[in-house]
Amino acid sequence: MPSHDIEQLYRDVIMDNYKNPHNKGLLHQIGYTPIHMNNPSCGDDMNVEVKIENGVITDIRQDGHGCSICCSSASVMSETLKGKTLEEAQKIIDAFYQMIQANPISEEMEEALGEAIAYTGVSQFPARIKCATLSWKACEKAISEEENK
Repeated sequence: MPSHDIEQLYRDVIMDNYKNPHNKGLLHQIGYTPIHMNNPSCGDDMNVEVKIENGVITDIRQDGHGCSICCSSASVMSETLKGKTLEEAQKIIDAFYQMIQANPISEEMEEALGEAIAYTGVSQFPARIKCATLSWKACEKAISEEENK
């Protein structure tokens, strides 16, 4: 596929997840670890709730406001990490951070990232990296809190 077609596909994934977000809306229920994070430099504000049972992420909810990169990335993150063990989720989060910094990742991790691969182009816009990673950092913090219980 020519690179402009891939770029268009990536834009489509980002805009679709921005306009039709997955797992949007907080539940405020017992068993969910709530995390709030924001990016003051661009106004992104994100709340993430993560439910972990027996070392597996069974649900992720997200709600916030901000730019299309931030909000769509939260949608993709919630779909990508749901159903993963904490170890699998951390490896995928690490791969996402590597990709967003324009560092190479394995084919296995590319596959594990799924639609999150659409954010590979963010590396060309350093100011947008915080936008793309905000919800991922919130989920990572929830995992860390769960592991430290």
